[in-house]
Amino acid sequence: GGAAGGGYAQVIPMEEFNLHLTGDIHAITAANNLLAAAIDARILHENTQSDKSLYNRLVPVVNGMRGFSAIQLARLRRLGINKTDPETLTEKEISKFVRLDIDPSTITWQRVVDTNDRFLRKITVGQANTEKGFVRQAQFDIAVASEIMAILALTTSLQDMKERLGKMVVANDQKGEPVTAEDLGVTGALAVLMKDAIKPTLMQTLEGTPVFVHAGPFANIAHGNSSVLADKIALKLVGEKGFVVTEAGFGADIGMEKFFNIKCRASGLVPSVVVLVATVRALKMHGGGPNVTAGAPLKKEYTEENLQLVADGCCNLQKQIQITQLFGVPVVVALNVFKTDSPAEVDLVCKIAKESGAFDAVPCNHWSAGGRGAVKLAQAVEKAANQKNSFKYLYSLELPIVEKIRIIAQKVYGAQDIELSPVAQSQVDRYTQQGFGNLPICMAKTHLSLSHQPERKGVPTGFILPITEVRASIGAGFIYPLVGTMSTMPGLPTRPCFYDIDLDPITEQVKGLF
Repeated sequence: GGAAGGGYAQVIPMEEFNLHLTGDIHAITAANNLLAAAIDARILHENTQSDKSLYNRLVPVVNGMRGFSAIQLARLRRLGINKTDPETLTEKEISKFVRLDIDPSTITWQRVVDTNDRFLRKITVGQANTEKGFVRQAQFDIAVASEIMAILALTTSLQDMKERLGKMVVANDQKGEPVTAEDLGVTGALAVLMKDAIKPTLMQTLEGTPVFVHAGPFANIAHGNSSVLADKIALKLVGEKGFVVTEAGFGADIGMEKFFNIKCRASGLVPSVVVLVATVRALKMHGGGPNVTAGAPLKKEYTEENLQLVADGCCNLQKQIQITQLFGVPVVVALNVFKTDSPAEVDLVCKIAKESGAFDAVPCNHWSAGGRGAVKLAQAVEKAANQKNSFKYLYSLELPIVEKIRIIAQKVYGAQDIELSPVAQSQVDRYTQQGFGNLPICMAKTHLSLSHQPERKGVPTGFILPITEVRASIGAGFIYPLVGTMSTMPGLPTRPCFYDIDLDPITEQVKGLF
């Protein structure tokens, strides 16, 4: 489903929200794929042309004059060539300037598309005769997994966004040094494609409460938080005594941990309260309830009172509260009530939550009653915001990459230890050697379990967390380890929801979107 909410707690117009809205994802897709095209084209041209030929094309004579563009001058300065006249470069300097010498086996920048297409998970590019035999294996990621989406969510200004786009590392050269978007000369064009996407979209709830909709970095791959810019604009608009509610995707183990360790570092903001959302149904699953299949009717355990399942599943809620307490911020549990939940089940969850260290735990009925159904939650949040806040980060950025990963695995997920594959270890060594060791960590992990195994519910213990690969989003400003088998491109199920989506040609009304 979409992220527009539901019932009487919904952002409108829902159809536009869930479709193209203002085209931010299209802008990210265009920018991402322009960079991907630039990488392959540059390798082709360097492979098929002499230094002189490359130089004449990269710095052409226009109206009898030859001059470097601003981004080319910046590259010359980075190379230690302090010249501005193209005619004065030596042959050695020309070679240094025109050759990025990208090692194709190290390319980490993938093309993206915003469609769940499993057949793009591994592809071969360059098979046409015009590409002169330059064939390599590549892949598509889902658009929201693009580093450009993460940059959009973490940037603080147009200038900052330009700098971050330029820093994006796309590959290594033959000497093992990082190659960036700035080296490819594409930073300015990327910024132009993103110039409107940087502006948050103002929408509203059914009751007219203003809502900023901005950015959607994949929450189990990137950091899963809405934008810093939207938060800052909202804080300015609500004034000193106002409240801004901002979302961190999935549970305290993923979205919240990344919110604190990555987003708070980027924004400099410290939240007053954490609202931890729970449901009786989810807790029953953590207590050992039967598997749930999307689209299939729920088993009776989820729709009939079962206090034992609820009590057993509250271990997961207790763990989520403990994770929050690691950061020193008060936590309020919001229990979203379904019509099939019994009063005894609701009372039990709230009782256990309070006994486990939550400042308060409040049943919420905003789905069925709108704002009136969340007044008690709002009051609890207001009181919690007045509590002492001893916010702290989970780890120091100065620690080695592997140690930062281990702290998250052990303190947040409850792992016994971590295990890096040889590939992951060599990647960590390379990033450290390249000077990227002091970045925060963004774990790419399943959201269906505290562990790396989706089927392990409740609070798994004693497991070794496998790190299969480690990637670097230098523009966004984090290192992201892939835990277990994490896919960056979803696939369509046997019965996709498109069977139920339709458009009325008379009224233009969209049906079945959510």
